[in-house]
Parts: sequence; structure tokens; C-alpha cells
Amino acid sequence: MHEMILILDFGSQYTQLIARRIRELNVYCEIHPWNKIPKIESNVKGVILSGSPFSVRDASSPRPDLSEIKGKIPLLGVCFGAQFLAHYFGGEVSPSSTREYGRANLSFVESDNILTKGMSNDSQVWMSHGDTIARIPSNYSIISSTKDVEIAGYAINDEQTFGIQFHPEVYHTSEGKLLLSNFIVSICKCSCDWTPDSFVEETIKDLQTKLVNDKVILGLSGGVDSTVAAILLHKAIGENLHCIFVDNGLLRKDEFETVLESYKGMGLNIKGISAADKFYKELKGLTDPELKRKAIGKVFIDVFDEESKKVSGAKWLGQGTIYPDVIESISGTGGPSQTIKSHHNVGGLPDYMKLQVVEPLRLLFKDEVRRIGRSLKIDNKLLERHPFPGPGLGIRILGEVSLEKVRILQEVDAIFINGLKEDNLYDSVWQAGAIFLPIQSVGVMGDERTYENAIALRAVSSTDGMTADWCHLPYEFLAKISNKIINQVKGINRVTYDISSKPPATIEWE
Repeated sequence: MHEMILILDFGSQYTQLIARRIRELNVYCEIHPWNKIPKIESNVKGVILSGSPFSVRDASSPRPDLSEIKGKIPLLGVCFGAQFLAHYFGGEVSPSSTREYGRANLSFVESDNILTKGMSNDSQVWMSHGDTIARIPSNYSIISSTKDVEIAGYAINDEQTFGIQFHPEVYHTSEGKLLLSNFIVSICKCSCDWTPDSFVEETIKDLQTKLVNDKVILGLSGGVDSTVAAILLHKAIGENLHCIFVDNGLLRKDEFETVLESYKGMGLNIKGISAADKFYKELKGLTDPELKRKAIGKVFIDVFDEESKKVSGAKWLGQGTIYPDVIESISGTGGPSQTIKSHHNVGGLPDYMKLQVVEPLRLLFKDEVRRIGRSLKIDNKLLERHPFPGPGLGIRILGEVSLEKVRILQEVDAIFINGLKEDNLYDSVWQAGAIFLPIQSVGVMGDERTYENAIALRAVSSTDGMTADWCHLPYEFLAKISNKIINQVKGINRVTYDISSKPPATIEWE
């Protein structure tokens, strides 16, 4: 078992960022709900308690059993976690006179404490809490303060337990990575050896143990996730992997042929399936985005079920599911986090499908998947492709999907993506695409009135898909692309550009 840090999730919006920061230190970590604490094995080097939307003073607030953790292995409470460790062990937490949210600066740092060693007295931190720690137990010592928060950090004198009121995991805490490194490396004594090469080696061994001589059906999409998953499975089980690339009629222009061509020479056993009619039939009349996602997922499963019966002895369905998919679909931990939207590749299989699911990338973020891909020496052209949603253009057409809308959006998308490549902007964008809006607007073409469709262009920068900022593409580029779309794509007379970040928006519109 690889050494790891256990993160207990109390429903904070930042819990996944804690995991991201720890993995940047080449240390493996897992997030588990506070009420489903796994057995503390010898490989658990430390535990972090996340923040929470709850107040520790609420009767219904989380109350984890830390009897096998506190005082026995290193423990760090963040925000709610710090308040919990103060409130339930002899201290006092009270409502803040004003809600403390946003930037603050440390006015005091205990330089001799192992957790805050090296941090600056005036460094910026990020606060996000409605309660404050009014009093700490007698065996606790204050190790950091801000002008407004006296107990911004503390340590327990006789054990390796610490609490901080601010969030070291967010970008706005300027020395947050240093604090986490102090905890992970200096206190927990992690060796920081969870690298792409070690992940590949361990995953292949695990897959070989789990699958033995079983056959696996894997749905390829041409994207980074399914490609990396395919190569890992291929290295583990070789010819027992059977890859299927489904044309659902919702792919980008010419993508079915292009993707099949790109996989040549990789040694994968790939079969292309044309099933557009089945998807269009299932989508007919649907406008609700959740219903559309579920319909697309259903047909994918039906197609895989049909194809799996043609492979004698197939027992597994391989998927390129990654962590953001899981988090947005069902709460990243099964804990109190809120579902954002379902994903077609998350949630298990229907009873009639007699396959088990294998997901070698399920606990990885997108940037980690790319690092694994480089370790596997996958062609950079595949690794650097922008993410593309599994449901394809079906969730980039707001409202009912039709063949004509798909045709229009494919043409628009091709102009936009090819334009980014021609102007050397593609690699500076994390994900880009076009959205078919469910409205029509008045325009003028050749002195004639038009009443046609509107398109929104979307381009974002990100590292893991959990958060994203809209890209500041040059006005000249946007003007050129807008002009091309309106002049070359019949049915479009208006182009807009989406300048929303995630959060509060999501990357896809549906």
C-alpha cells in the first residue's frame, strides 16, 4: 500500500483543492466522507479535516469519531476542521460579528512551530467562515493571528495536531503550499514518491491482479482520458482489451474518421461503430439537460452491451472516468457535497448489463492524466487535445437536438477550433467549443432581414476542470471568427462570447 494522506470531507467547496495541492507534492491522498472513515492502516501518514458549510454549533453539524486518529497520527484541521478540534475538546467557538470572507494578512506567525516555519508575518491568507474560535483549550497554543482573528492557527502542545482558520489550499493564500509542505513532509514524514511512473507501475500491477485473464470492453472517444485508460489496460491485459469507438452523431466535424486514424499504430484492438440513428431517436423531444445526458448514457450502455455479447468472455466495461466527473455527478465522496450534474460515465451499470466496471483513472484530475500519458509516451497530439464532453454536441445544443442543429454546430465548431490552431492560440486554451443557443434574433444580410440562430463561443483556461477562467482571446481574433461563422454557416446571424468563469458557471452550458 502506497503511503497516503486521508482527507475527511465535511462538504467544503475547497476539499478537492486540498487534494490537488497535496498531489502537487507527489503525495497520494484520498477524500472520504467524515461519516465513513476508513480503517486507519499503517500507510496513512496523516489526516486533514476539511472546511464545511455547517457551523460546529449546529445540532446537525458533522461530528466525526477521531478516536483512532487524534493524538495517534498527525492531524490538521482546516477552517471548520479547526473549529471542530477547538469546540469539542475544551475550547469555544462563537459567531463572528461580521462574516470573514476573502483576503486577510497574518499579523503574527510562530516561526518556531513546525507547521508555520518559514511563513512571513504579513503573508496573505484566504478566510471563509461565519464563526470564529473565541477560546482554545489550555493545552493548545496560538501559532498564527490576523488583525481581526486572534486564533488563526494553533497547535496542541503534547501531540501532532494543528488547526488553521484560513484555507492554505486556495491560490489566494500566498504561502499555503509552504504550510501544506510543512505538514506533509516535515510532520507526516511523507517521502513524496507518488510520481507518474510509480502510478503507472502500481496501476498496471493492480489491473493485472484484478482482471487476470478477463476480457474488457472499453469505450474510446479520442480524448485524453479514454486514451490513457486504454493504454494502461492494454499494458496490463494486452489483446484481452477490446476498444469500441462509437459515432453517436454528436461528434465534431469529421471526428469519427480522424480519431480512428489517430489510433493506428498504437497496438489497440479498435472497432468503430456507427450508431447515430439510435442516439437521435432516444433524444427526440428532450430539452431538459439532465434527461438528455441520461438518454445519451443509456444508448452508450445499450451499444456497449450489444457489442460485448460479440466478444466471448467479456466481463468488464472499461471507462476513462476521472475525478471531476465523479465529484460533479454524485458528490466526490458520497458525503454532504451537492450534485452539480450527472455524467454519462458515472453511476454504475444497469442490472441487465452483466459487466463490471473498471476505471483506472477514477481518482485522477485532468492534469494528472496528462502527466500519466507522458509517462506512457503517448503522442502529444492526443495528450494535448482539448477535453470534449462524453455526450458530445448533445449538451452544446440547448434544447432539443436535431440533425440540422448538429450540422450547423459542427460547422461553427470547426471554424472556431481551426481558427485557434491557425492563430497559435489552441495550446493556450484548456477547452473551447461552441454552444447552439435556443433563441433566434433579427439580422441583416444583403439588405434583407434575417431571423436566424445565435451561437455562443466558449474558451476557458484551467488545470483540472474543477475551476476555470474564461480566456481573454484577442478582439481581432474573435471578430475574424465571428465574421467567418456568419458568412460561411447558413442559419447563423449572431455570435456571442461567454465570459463566465467556473464557479459560478460550469464549463459546459448543460
